[in-house]
Amino acid sequence: MKTVTLADGARVTLRPIHPDDESALTALYERLSPQTAYQRFFTVMRRLPPDWAHILTNVDYDRRMAIVALGPDGELIGVARYTYDTQADEAEIAIVIEDPWQGRGIGKRLLGELMGYAEGKGIRRFRAYVLGDNLRMLELIRRVTTVLDRRLESGVVSLLLAPLRPSQRTVGQEDALPPPSAS
Repeated sequence: MKTVTLADGARVTLRPIHPDDESALTALYERLSPQTAYQRFFTVMRRLPPDWAHILTNVDYDRRMAIVALGPDGELIGVARYTYDTQADEAEIAIVIEDPWQGRGIGKRLLGELMGYAEGKGIRRFRAYVLGDNLRMLELIRRVTTVLDRRLESGVVSLLLAPLRPSQRTVGQEDALPPPSAS
């Protein structure tokens, strides 16, 4: 667990996702605007299906990982995740931030933590699929890492990403988020 202070002074806690975050993840989805939900999932659903919430909160902390952001009241306000594809030798990343928290630096912190964690697991290539009109996400990726390849197909931009730029590393070996201890 790690607490960070945003530029506006708000304190946010970052930690690995836990299986018991299912209801909090479902609640986060319900608070997303239709546009934000669509930009993350490429579809709008009335609610996050329970089996999706279960799958998204149960990770192995190695090839499937997610880091959550908790607001000052402990409410889940953002998630960044990756899933490693052994055939492609790359991890697909995705991120979503609750609308009132967007533009405050959480996405940059989450993405930096996630990619730093993945690099600690030996992952060196990343892939992101972003809707072509999701300019905030495209700009976030550009600020955090280097885009090695960019392809547009049917309105979706496929980005092949390099590891984090040294100036964007938010974690070092000494303060990387560890997987939760077995209990």
